Amino acid sequence: MRIIATITFLGVLCTATYPFGNTARSACISNNLLFNESFLQQTDTAKKSVDTGVVGIASPKKSIEKKLQSKGNKLDPKKLSVFPALSLQQYLKGESAGLYVQEPSGEPGTVQHMFIHGTSQPLLSARELFATQPLVVLDGVPLVGEHPFAFDIQQFKYDRIGPATNTLANINMANIKSIEVLKDLSSTAIYGPKGANGVILITTNAPGTKRKITFDSYVGLAQPNSVTTINGKFENDFRRQFYNKYTANGNYSENDVYPLYLSDSLNNAFYGPSNWNDKYYNSEVVYGVNASISGGTDRANFRFSLGTLRSGGVADDTGADRYDTRFIINMKPVSWFTVSAMVNANQIMRQRNRNVRDRLSQVNYIPDLSSPIAPNKDYYSGYLSEFNKGFDKNKTNIIEGYVKLGVNLGKFNFISTLGLDYNEGTRDIFFARTLLQSTNYASNYYGYNQRATIDNVATYDYDLNEDHKFNFSVGSIIQYDKYRYSYAYAYKGSNDFIKLNLLESDPNNGNYLQPTVFRRELVYKFLDKTRNNQVSFYGKADYTYKEKYSFSAILRGDASSNQQPTNRWFYAPVFSAGWDIKKELLADNSSVSSLNLRASAGRMGRYENFDNYAQGPQYTAFIGFTGNLISPGYNGFAVLNRPYTAGSVGYDLKWAYTDQASLGINGSFLNDRINASIDAYFKEDKNMLLGVPSGAEYGYTSIIKNGMAIRNTGVDLAISANILPAEKLFSWNSSINLNFNQNKLTALPGGLDQLIIGDRLLKIGEAVDRYWVLTNEGIYNTDSEVPVNSGGYRLSYNGIGLKAGDPRWKDLNGDGAITNEDRTLTGHALPQVSGGFNNDFSYKKWTLGLNFYFNLGRELVNQEMANRFDFVNREGQNNINSVREITFWEKRGDYSKYLLYNPWSSVAPYQANQDIFVEDASFLKLRTLSLTYDLTEFFKKKAANVQKFQVYGSVHNVFTLTKYTGQDPELVSYTGYDTGYGMQIPRTFTLGVKMDF
Repeated sequence: MRIIATITFLGVLCTATYPFGNTARSACISNNLLFNESFLQQTDTAKKSVDTGVVGIASPKKSIEKKLQSKGNKLDPKKLSVFPALSLQQYLKGESAGLYVQEPSGEPGTVQHMFIHGTSQPLLSARELFATQPLVVLDGVPLVGEHPFAFDIQQFKYDRIGPATNTLANINMANIKSIEVLKDLSSTAIYGPKGANGVILITTNAPGTKRKITFDSYVGLAQPNSVTTINGKFENDFRRQFYNKYTANGNYSENDVYPLYLSDSLNNAFYGPSNWNDKYYNSEVVYGVNASISGGTDRANFRFSLGTLRSGGVADDTGADRYDTRFIINMKPVSWFTVSAMVNANQIMRQRNRNVRDRLSQVNYIPDLSSPIAPNKDYYSGYLSEFNKGFDKNKTNIIEGYVKLGVNLGKFNFISTLGLDYNEGTRDIFFARTLLQSTNYASNYYGYNQRATIDNVATYDYDLNEDHKFNFSVGSIIQYDKYRYSYAYAYKGSNDFIKLNLLESDPNNGNYLQPTVFRRELVYKFLDKTRNNQVSFYGKADYTYKEKYSFSAILRGDASSNQQPTNRWFYAPVFSAGWDIKKELLADNSSVSSLNLRASAGRMGRYENFDNYAQGPQYTAFIGFTGNLISPGYNGFAVLNRPYTAGSVGYDLKWAYTDQASLGINGSFLNDRINASIDAYFKEDKNMLLGVPSGAEYGYTSIIKNGMAIRNTGVDLAISANILPAEKLFSWNSSINLNFNQNKLTALPGGLDQLIIGDRLLKIGEAVDRYWVLTNEGIYNTDSEVPVNSGGYRLSYNGIGLKAGDPRWKDLNGDGAITNEDRTLTGHALPQVSGGFNNDFSYKKWTLGLNFYFNLGRELVNQEMANRFDFVNREGQNNINSVREITFWEKRGDYSKYLLYNPWSSVAPYQANQDIFVEDASFLKLRTLSLTYDLTEFFKKKAANVQKFQVYGSVHNVFTLTKYTGQDPELVSYTGYDTGYGMQIPRTFTLGVKMDF
């Protein structure tokens, strides 16, 4: 459940004049509309019958911030709504310069990620991923995300425990009026530290004074892409190449046991038809239905909407269903006082995948993995039937709401918002013992994320004369964030038929602490919560001179409970300026409609999302017999131990912050037929926390220190052109947006030049998203080809002498040994250039739309192929890395690219961290092809109240052009390693209708 409530504006940035009845009043509000626009807009006189007007404070005219912002950051929800998306991230992909969206899986409802102007941290874990996401603001309420702190108790960190559903899947595009992507400090400063990664501002449709009914619906079919299946013969032939080359009698050694499932060519389960895909891949119906009604008077009005959506996955019977409703009401009891309230309720039900890896990582129990699932659909159906003996239920409830009060006394205005954003999730699981080799399993998760805000702002307009105009604003924000979960799992229930009251105790049996089905010693329970309170005060001054020059300055102070007591407060200034070149120099030039130059510079604190750094040194209980982070004990007595794996937290940790500067110009030409915007930016995130390896004498793995800095520089470009005007019989509108971004590590704690963390190397002067790999130059065919160093020893890899069949890795430093010193940084996990290219062609009532999306300068590590060739080290090992899914029997990648190394070699010749597995993953996708026919005039003849009637057909994910040999260059997580777990993004065909009455 998510409830939105907000009391305040973070900044009032403009001067506006609006009518109310016959009285003109002036109001100054934030250009970023922390208030819902339905509350901010003011009705025109009733006799004008303008349906866009509502009760509330006036919508501003072009304000200072509008002059200081890029023109290429506002998106059209009407066009976005044609795409049958479930999440906000899917809608925004490729739609705004500087915004990059990752969709690691086509499984409906899964989490996707967004980055504005690159990443501010090296993406080492889910913690850094969470800390780099932009702030999403819905009708003035900053939304809360799902906190990753539950990963701390997980042994395998593939998916967060609980529903792991995308909480931004609750955004119904049918209710959205506008979306803006705010990127520089001139527009994000009023949101404070939570907006340091950029802001996505969403404004919903407003009520009106005239009755209006809307209805839109679509139905479609999601189809899987064709795949090539393989069976035991293919796999046997593939492996026999290595046996024939490196063995004399078919066995590499006495300990080398050929897998049983490949040993018998008469075994029909593995050598028979490989038709498992008939059960795994299926076409699925998708649909969406939305309706709304609005109306009222200039004193009170409302809008009520209902919607439902089905997003069907094309693999593993996955899918997601959303149900949503929204109600907003505005009232103006007296001319100077306005009240607005909104409630938005959503529920998302998600049918999750049945991957073996995800199931075992949830269960924390590894059974015998010596044989994979058979590729024959009859055997695969038997495996799937075992899931029907249990259940996996996922539900997410989201409630959003606010109450807003506005006082308008002419030049003085006051706005207050109270809001709450709340989402909760539950997941109940039962796996029968036949899925886990005689051990059944049950778990229950309940958790919520909550953000409450109290936001107040007062503004005053002061016009010295016609040339000099000022606006002053002061405000305060109090924000409360709370995240909580309770989780329990158990093994070995009494039988597979009792599935109720699995983990809860029976309050009527006198022994309330004793579970009724599972033995107490096999039940593990977890309860955790984390909170953060934030207080902010700010003052802002805006000045315009002759409406040609604009200046703005804001100073804010922010305090967070997640900062240490000695450094609670952070003070940040931001300055911005604009110059209207059109008015100044080109007033008489008819070919230039507008031309503005803008610049901004300033500093903003970076919000710390984790409370474990706030109190200095601490102790954490994390040892246990199961490998999970459970409460430790010694002979039944609770004990404490240091948080060795989390690192030592010292005193005097300070705020991280971001320094940003931008310079941009935007203009309109030829009577607004051409609009262009270009922005150059500099963003350096400084003083960030990082664990530096140290403190080993005390048992720690690292010490947390300030001092890491990352710089992102780049250019945003947006151009739209009305190539053939609408008044022509045939018209053509085209637009392109792109971002070029480079990041660089500029500092490490303690003045270090480089730091190794896992398989990553962080090095000053290099990008933080690069891969650290060995350079492969071929193969040693004989022992004599291996170089001998000056000491008479053969070239070695980490002390192991290389020999025939081993890779010819490059000895970069010439020391006669292949070590980490010979690894180089290469490639980029994030694209260097990303963007979109849109075209709309119209002929009479027909409109053809094409939407392209592209990433350039991005590489991926094809770990799926590395795993395929590294079969010796993965065969029969009972660990999570040896899992083979049913998609093991799908041919992916180009096998001919790789040499036949000796897979039994101790040097691990097919390790993923070498350049032969790093591939160019640039791509161009035709995301959407749509055709719309406008029937409005036809139906207006039948009913005068028809305002819009359109029908359309569309195809999505039409084709992809790429050199990448893996499944899909999009289906990769933030690490850049393609493990093959990303489910297909389907090709979807839809038919839809949009109506307004």
